[in-house]
Amino acid sequence: MTDHHPLASLVARLLLSVVFITAGYGKLGDVAGFAGYMQSGGVPAFLAWPVIGLELLGGIAILAGFQTRLTALALAGFSIAAALLFHFVPADQMQMIMFMKNLGLAGGFLILAAHGAGAWSVDELVAGRKALA
Repeated sequence: MTDHHPLASLVARLLLSVVFITAGYGKLGDVAGFAGYMQSGGVPAFLAWPVIGLELLGGIAILAGFQTRLTALALAGFSIAAALLFHFVPADQMQMIMFMKNLGLAGGFLILAAHGAGAWSVDELVAGRKALA
């Protein structure tokens, strides 16, 4: 396997995580409105807080490279579910662009799940400490 430059992995994590951190933070301003939007897609309103938590904490975990493989799998699944539930509207070009964006995010997260966070990450720091013990 070819070693990748740690800066590339860090930038990739940054670009993936910023979408979720900003989305989760933005939802904090109107949780009730977000819960209503979720209900319009057939998702129970009580899941608004867990979704916000996943976006914020998952985004931060990806950025830091903490529990990257597991978090990336969770966010890939979330991205696919959101695409199917809220953006698959073939008659609406903008919604289909959002659908494809979510699928692209899922692809990026699956790559992270397969290859890990890279050298500049909490995961790598913890693995190094375990090796020294």
